Amino acid sequence: MLLRRSFLIGATALLLAAAPAAVFAQAFDLSPNPPSRLHAEKVDAIAALLPADFDYAKDGVLSIAIAAGAPPISAYATDGATVVGFDPDLGRLVGEVLGLEVEIVPIAWIDWPLGLSSSKYDAVISNVGVTEERKEKFDFSTYRKGVHGFYVKADSPITSIKEPKDIAGLRIITASGTNQERITLEWDRINQEAGLAPVEIQYYDDDAASDLAIASGRADVELNPNGPLAYKAALTGNTKLVGTISSGWPNPAEVGVTTRKDSGLAKPFTAAINHLIETGTYAKLLEQWNLTPEGVEQSQTNPPGLPKP
Repeated sequence: MLLRRSFLIGATALLLAAAPAAVFAQAFDLSPNPPSRLHAEKVDAIAALLPADFDYAKDGVLSIAIAAGAPPISAYATDGATVVGFDPDLGRLVGEVLGLEVEIVPIAWIDWPLGLSSSKYDAVISNVGVTEERKEKFDFSTYRKGVHGFYVKADSPITSIKEPKDIAGLRIITASGTNQERITLEWDRINQEAGLAPVEIQYYDDDAASDLAIASGRADVELNPNGPLAYKAALTGNTKLVGTISSGWPNPAEVGVTTRKDSGLAKPFTAAINHLIETGTYAKLLEQWNLTPEGVEQSQTNPPGLPKP
């Protein structure tokens, strides 16, 4: 069955997966308005880059869509309504630099292309990877690297996955229609051409089903965005990280704030992110959400993306 996740989100570092659960839990304040939330001042020169004739989805408000459900990237706060995490915090900071009030709109991840195209919201910050195909319809301002993680049961004999031969004959959980599925299929093709055993790919409706498959031994490995898997591993201790891979394998990959093509928002968004990088606020935000290794040195507007299939 096809995986119907409400998000596609990004990665975190090996050290995150290894962090003790108690320490990890204390590191994140998931309250609706934590006192530790970072803020930024308006920069008039950057705000001036906003197109004067842009038709906002809501007058006077920058509407940003985010698929909640995968901390530390994005999740619902303890009030069950406010979206918190790295992505919404970045969106709020960008809004402050631009001098705009920000409204976070929770969405299902699969809905973002139609919602953005139909102007239901002004931007999407939800781990959307930059691809050449997407660039035909959307603009991007990059803000984080994309990394996927291989996770196995905590007592699994599997200790390392680095290259195609390491997955030969394994039962692998991944998400349908994603880069991680593409990587799995390509590695399997390479293996079968080399005479190695094929993989068995498994798709699940939700995280609970995939967790049960790993715990019960019905599946050997899960390959999906590393951030939420690392969070879960740290909190439960039921799984362990045995390898990471660029979400754009064999190419490097980045995710970007996504806006409508030629809407005029990409340039000010990129400038705002670079201002946050230059002032050190971006680094503090990465550290706050334990995502430092995923940081980019510079935000770029529409850099080369993953090639078309």
